[in-house]
Amino acid sequence: MRRTLTTIAVLAVLALPATAQQAADSQAPEAAGAVTAGAKSATGKHWMVTAANPLAAQAGAAALRAGGSAIDAMVATQLVLGLVEPQSSGLGGGAFLVYWDAAKRELTTFDARETAPRAATPTLFQNEKGEPLSFMAAVVGGRSVGTPGTPRLLETVHRRYGKIAWAQLFRPAIGLAEAGFTVSPRLAGLIADDVETLKRNPAARAYFLDADGAPLKAGTLLKNPAYAATLRHLSQYGTDAFYGGALAADIVRTVREGDNPGVLALGDLREYRVKERAPVCAAYRGLEACGMGPPSSGALTLGQILGLLEPYDLGALGPQSPEAWRLVADASRLAFADRERYMADSDFVPMPTKGLLARDYLAARAKLLAGDDALPEVAPGNPTWDHAMAEPRADDEALELPSTTQITIVDADGNIVSMTSTIEAGFGSRLMVHGFLLNNELTDFSFRSQKDGVPIANRVEPGKRPRSSMTPTIVMRDGKPVLALGSPGGSQIIGYVAKTLIAHLDWGMPLDQAIAAPNVLARFGAVEIEAGTSAEALAPELRKFGFEVKTAPMTSGVQAVAITLDGLVGAADPRREGVAIGE
Repeated sequence: MRRTLTTIAVLAVLALPATAQQAADSQAPEAAGAVTAGAKSATGKHWMVTAANPLAAQAGAAALRAGGSAIDAMVATQLVLGLVEPQSSGLGGGAFLVYWDAAKRELTTFDARETAPRAATPTLFQNEKGEPLSFMAAVVGGRSVGTPGTPRLLETVHRRYGKIAWAQLFRPAIGLAEAGFTVSPRLAGLIADDVETLKRNPAARAYFLDADGAPLKAGTLLKNPAYAATLRHLSQYGTDAFYGGALAADIVRTVREGDNPGVLALGDLREYRVKERAPVCAAYRGLEACGMGPPSSGALTLGQILGLLEPYDLGALGPQSPEAWRLVADASRLAFADRERYMADSDFVPMPTKGLLARDYLAARAKLLAGDDALPEVAPGNPTWDHAMAEPRADDEALELPSTTQITIVDADGNIVSMTSTIEAGFGSRLMVHGFLLNNELTDFSFRSQKDGVPIANRVEPGKRPRSSMTPTIVMRDGKPVLALGSPGGSQIIGYVAKTLIAHLDWGMPLDQAIAAPNVLARFGAVEIEAGTSAEALAPELRKFGFEVKTAPMTSGVQAVAITLDGLVGAADPRREGVAIGE
């Protein structure tokens, strides 16, 4: 118990000098936060932070208490998440960040998606016969590793918006990595489910398994001195020390050696840049849901779902209505049909971005929902192109697995961060270097480059960013933010965010109840219902409509903050370990 209390106390001393930090180790844990671990909602007058792990949220809260900005809190939070939730995000991955600058009254987004190495080819994930590899054959090892973007993102936005010194933001994560943190039941279960692939990398095996090769158990005190050393290095020298020098050389060596080697090179790291992009916004019920444009499909697909549903009175139908879920399911299927055909990195392929959200296009597509039964089939529409008509497109076949993490923060000045970050699948490529895991983000590309000679937009190309479903979102009313949210969950992310918005905006559920409501979504055909929830009662009626229905666990991880006239309301998804902390 003494060690656990010490690691929590470390988080309360973010802005203190080292000598004061050492003295504070003996303080009571209550100093670290006003909300107990396990709390799923909170209110605050000044600031709010929500994150997928209590220790990470405490680090963000400490930054805000010290007078830091939302960006300061995000940096501190993400660095701790890379330690305590390593399977989901970290230095070896990428992120999308949607940011509201309160002083400028300006919304912007930052793209830190991983990039394909310059040596990547369209056949990267094909065998000698030109057939796609199996997914796990592609994932495990260096072949799937893209150039990480998260470290550069943290530094880029901190330089512009940070108030606390860069090095100080590293202290909570360094302290926890050195003193150790307790392996949670969730992390222990995920390790146990992935033993066979984790064994294949010596560093991952040594860290996540015990001396006998058994998975670490919940309650184990886990230290990561290698991660602490990496963070100290970056805190002193900045992220140029990640994208060049000895650390970069070790990353490249890890990727290019061993089984299933990749093609990442030092030049790929050296040339990596974060891109600031204009947000993509979609109208809904007098609001605007704004988020990340290409290479994310999140804001576009979410915006299409909402736009297709706007002509229908979901509020009158209510959350128990099979008819309401018929509309949601088919709107989602139509949006995903467009996603599979058109959406990819628009720096590489033309995209009808404006056309996909045009009111007349969505109104015409929405008429397809007017019947009484499920659509027998769905197909992509024909939106207006932003520029010249592009080449014909074939539909994508990319998988996107449910990992990732979400951070949502509002600071005392009203600045807002909604950031979704990831290493893609749980434990990424399973390659560990200097205390952190490397992503398997390249498997978000289509394994096929074409079908019958017709190219696929999301094919592998050198320097390209793979399409993503990450959907960090800020909802605006009359030019002011009223809600920020996002979720992990692979291509199910879009449905999780849509469900939360519909439950909150159409059905009037309080934010925490909207997040906790059963997940019901559709992507590629079947309606998916969250197992073990009241939504299973919808299945017979949905089948009568003509849907194929599947039930399965759905571990969404929505983190949200509502900005109201009475203050801030934060809520974290009860399906995971996240918490909301506010003051």
